[in-house]
Parts: sequence; structure tokens; C-alpha cells
Amino acid sequence: MSNHQPTLDQVAERAGVSRGTVSRVMNNAPHVSEKARRAVQRAVAELGYVPSAAARSLATQRRGAVVLAISSDDPALFANQFFAEVITGVNSVIEETDLELLLVLAASERGRARLTRILQSRSADGVMLLALRENDPLTKISEEGGVPVVHGGRPLEKTPRWYVDADNRGGARQAVEYLISMGRQRIATITGEQDQYVGVARYLGYREAVVLAGLSDKRVAHGDFSEPSGAAAMIRLLDEHPDLDAVFVASDAMAAGALKVLRERGRAVPDEIAVVGFNDIVTAQHTQPALTTVHQPIEALGREMTRMLLRLINGEQPTPLILPTELVIRHSA
Repeated sequence: MSNHQPTLDQVAERAGVSRGTVSRVMNNAPHVSEKARRAVQRAVAELGYVPSAAARSLATQRRGAVVLAISSDDPALFANQFFAEVITGVNSVIEETDLELLLVLAASERGRARLTRILQSRSADGVMLLALRENDPLTKISEEGGVPVVHGGRPLEKTPRWYVDADNRGGARQAVEYLISMGRQRIATITGEQDQYVGVARYLGYREAVVLAGLSDKRVAHGDFSEPSGAAAMIRLLDEHPDLDAVFVASDAMAAGALKVLRERGRAVPDEIAVVGFNDIVTAQHTQPALTTVHQPIEALGREMTRMLLRLINGEQPTPLILPTELVIRHSA
């Protein structure tokens, strides 16, 4: 037998089951099929796996559930393609385990109280946080919960120990550099909310690109990532800067609103004004014209934050992860 201690992942691979199933078998947990239990026991014997004391201690405290807490109580949340894709990614990983997924919309006092009760009652093994705002109470609630915490995107005020994020700043900079390469000189931006890291990062990416090119960074209007806010911001930009020839929009939903206003104003896209969005949600393929945008792997964000949380629950020490972005060129720029 090898001198190297087999890992939990190796046992799971040998048994043909998930890592969570292996942990539940080790803890004699219920709701594991007899077939899976025998497969794990056989793999343990063949590999000579011996769980560490820390792993055994962790296993005995399992509650069999994880929380996805979203700092929103908007009833339209589930119509938002970004959140829908994140949740799909989270669920795809959870389905490979024996864990339950608890979804908490926690922007309101009632939602935050619910999350507090779940953590104080030790009803969950870990928490994933999404869409946090500056100084969001969810950060403190989760940190005091005594369970592993993974952030989907970074908080604005400090960098957490464990997070999964996309390269928002780099993606925004690439988008604006593309507009500059097309010869656009009067480039505006519609930002996302500036009390969220994602909104600030995409704005900074815009500023870096235009300032380094010697262009003005004063053509700015703020939105909240929604389509109506994108339309309102586009109206402000056209009224204040009628000579603009391009606009970088910090989300595809806002870009859809901006495109609608440009059509209503009779401004040709991209001949007069080029438009680039961010996210590459399904809507981007169906705008008129089809939207050039920055693709971020949204579903992968959900999958990777869940995998990171599972590794923490299993006693591992993962490192933060930044997912790459990619410019997708269509017809709006």
C-alpha cells in the first residue's frame, strides 16, 4: 500500500459517488442508498483511507444543508437572468451531494432574521453570499454564524478570505479598449450601483481605458443594473452629451434599455453610437441589433462557489478564484 494517505476525493472517485456521499457514509448518516454505502466501504478498504480526527469531528456536526443568501428581496429576482443562472449553477453541484439547499432572500429585516435563526440553530453547514452591498449586515451575520462562508463576488469594503468572482474590471477595460480600437472618441458609460463591488469594478475598468487613451471620462450616468434604469440613464446621456459616439453599459439588461431609447431617438446603432454590454445573458442575442457584450461565466460562478463551500465543509483550504471574461462581438459595436 502507498505511504501517501488517500484523499476524500480519491475515495469518491473510486466509489463512483460524490464527496458528500462519502462524508455521510463515514458519519453513518441516514438517506444513503445501500449500493452507495457498499461502494464507499469497498473503496475505503481498497485505498486504506483513514479519516483524520478533524474530518471525523467535522462530519459529526453535519446538518446536511447549505444556505444561499441573496441580499435582495425584489419579487422580480427570479426573472433576472443573472440570478437564475447562478442558482442553476449552485443547484447543479448540490444535486451531486446529499445536501439540501436553503435559499434566503435577506435584504429585509425579516430575511436577515431568518438567516440569523438558521445559523444560530446550527441548521446549516455553510453559507454562500450573493449581491452584497457596502457594509451589508449579511457579512457580519454570516461571520458570526460559526460556519464556512463563501462570497459570490467580493464585498466593496474588504476582501473576504473565500470568494469566487469574475474579472469585472478587466472585462470592462477590454470592452472600452475595443470601442477605442474602432475609432470611437466620445465614449460614455452607464454604471451599475456604486454600493456594490461589481458596479465599482466595471466603472473603474471604463475609466482606466479612456484615461490611458487620453479621452474624457466625464460622460457618466448611473443605473441599478435594471432595464428601466438603463433607459433613463441613456436619456440623460443623450441630453447632456448629444455628441457621444459609444457607450459601455455595465449590464446587458441596462444595455437593452439603452438600445430602446436610441431607437426611439432615431440614433443608428452602431453607425452613430456603438453599444457594448456586460454579462452575455440570453437577452443579449435578441436585442435589436444583437448586443456586443462581455461574457462572464455566470452559471460557472454558481458552480464554483458551491464547490468551494463543499471543500471548506470537508476541511480543505481552497484559494479565492477569479473567473475570466471574454468579449463577444455581435452587431451593436
